[in-house]
Amino acid sequence: MLSYRHAFHAGGYADVLKHWLLVEVLSYLNSKDSPWTYIDTHAGGSLTDFESALARKVSEYRDGIGKLWASRNAAPSSIAAYLALVEAFNSRGKLRWYPSSGILAQRLARAQDRLHLFELHPADYASLIKCFHSRRVGHCYREDGLNGFLRLLPPPSRRGCILIDPSYEVKQEYARVAKALKAAFKRFPQGVYLIWYPLLADARAKKMAEGIMQLATDNYLKTELRIRACSGMGLFGCGMVVLNPPWVLPERCQQTLPWLAKQLAQDNSAGYEVTYKIR
Repeated sequence: MLSYRHAFHAGGYADVLKHWLLVEVLSYLNSKDSPWTYIDTHAGGSLTDFESALARKVSEYRDGIGKLWASRNAAPSSIAAYLALVEAFNSRGKLRWYPSSGILAQRLARAQDRLHLFELHPADYASLIKCFHSRRVGHCYREDGLNGFLRLLPPPSRRGCILIDPSYEVKQEYARVAKALKAAFKRFPQGVYLIWYPLLADARAKKMAEGIMQLATDNYLKTELRIRACSGMGLFGCGMVVLNPPWVLPERCQQTLPWLAKQLAQDNSAGYEVTYKIR
């Protein structure tokens, strides 16, 4: 949707969970010299300025990275890499700038790795182009990522990470994500897929997540982060399904999620859940 702007929600608790897991996966891929390919179906922009009018309209970062910022030095080591990347964009201890998923991937990419970023919104696309223009590591596409990413599979490297995180403001996106993943998994079954979804009173997202896990019945991880009780109105948390997760990821989740749930809690119902099978 062109009315949706990621800057409204940049740095919120949903970004924290999504981006921490992304950093974990790409860092793991970096443990081998062989190249990897990163594909982002809904890349958003590049850097969000929390002092901009767009970011101040909602200021979701105050309930996300803003809550972690003051206590970042006491954070568990399992989330240190993500927090260090955010800190690298800010100076003198002041939190003002927040990197998108594409920028985080760019920071972790090596000369041999490749990034493919999809974004429909013209302003956010223009922001991406400024960061990736004339850089061989990154390619940007102004098109629907759920349609476009399939042509990139399988990547030449045969090692890859695909992040899928639409806004789900259009309810048909749940079915579109499931359909696209089914097609993608046939083309590239060894890829690492990260799929973000909202936690709502409506069970549609959870049903989608359960269906996605059936694509890799013996090699998946699902984690959910609740920040408040379900009131029947709006999000009360978010989840991520990771297909073909790094074998270290379940332990990293057990080390990190208790701290995240405590720091991001908005009431006594906050908590987390981790379900996985690792081949």
